[in-house]
Amino acid sequence: MSLQFRKEAEFWDSMENNNVRCRLCPHSCLIVPDKTGLCGIRCNYDGKLFAIGYGEIVSYAVDPIEKKPLYHFYPGSQILSVGVNGCNFRCQFCQNWQVSQCKQKTQYLSPEGLIDLALRQDSIGIAFTYTEPLIWYEYIMDCAPLAHKNNLKIVLVSNGFISTEAAEKLFPNVDAVNIDLKSMDPEFYRKICGGTLEPVLDCIRIANKYTHVEITNLLIPTQNDSDTRIRELVGFIESVSPEIPVHFSAYYPQYKMSIPATDGSVLIKAYTIAKESLKYVYLGNIMTETGKNTCCPNCSTTLIIRTGYRISACGLNGKACAKCNEPINIIL
Repeated sequence: MSLQFRKEAEFWDSMENNNVRCRLCPHSCLIVPDKTGLCGIRCNYDGKLFAIGYGEIVSYAVDPIEKKPLYHFYPGSQILSVGVNGCNFRCQFCQNWQVSQCKQKTQYLSPEGLIDLALRQDSIGIAFTYTEPLIWYEYIMDCAPLAHKNNLKIVLVSNGFISTEAAEKLFPNVDAVNIDLKSMDPEFYRKICGGTLEPVLDCIRIANKYTHVEITNLLIPTQNDSDTRIRELVGFIESVSPEIPVHFSAYYPQYKMSIPATDGSVLIKAYTIAKESLKYVYLGNIMTETGKNTCCPNCSTTLIIRTGYRISACGLNGKACAKCNEPINIIL
């Protein structure tokens, strides 16, 4: 058997004629022998489902944690970031489409090898990012206990498209996640991303029970940037927890989408709307003084100053505001 079939997948059922049904994500792909599901890394071999992307790394780097973006999780730290070659979405605006939508050369690294690499990089842990880490479920689950044994953190940057069954098993092993909530419009998910909205909302609710959650929303002109859509998104996040940090990000033309870039005024509008009910709101992919620092939600004292990816924690006393003693949702 080829090395690519070294790891049998979880969450699948045997079907007639040696077909298998994958249950990892809500696509529930019916996979015939010698073919993969939509994600491209879960393959039916002789009537069994294998995680053929297991440990196969398409890209890695050491990034500032703020780049994920995670602003309330060990601010100012560095984290080893790795990605798999594949995705279970087909976003028309994907900024990493070369590695998420196209087959690229990968290099195998065992869980033990990945932990060793993180330790040698003076990293706080491992961020599974760049493409879609949830399709790397088995690899993450094998890496997590080794990472925690070595005092390393497990971070995901994800589209949140996973079955509730798998999410309930995964997130107790994760230390932080940024979930990309792309829109509150089901048609946006169906037509532009090739997915569905409700499983993403369920994933956010589940993740928030177990781990530190931050949310990113990429604002695309005419697609998801109306006042109504922004208020719907903010309202959902508030219903989960107004403590969740939210990042509104500017879109730029990528991959199959040529709509002009997001105007800065749209991000300012989103920031203003969100600050009415959420405690921590940030703006990204744009040069602005608004929405880059962390401020106390009670007295507005500046707690963390950000200049690019450099930070200065100037107003914190532990995990509280040094001025009014308001507890802050932050991990230091």
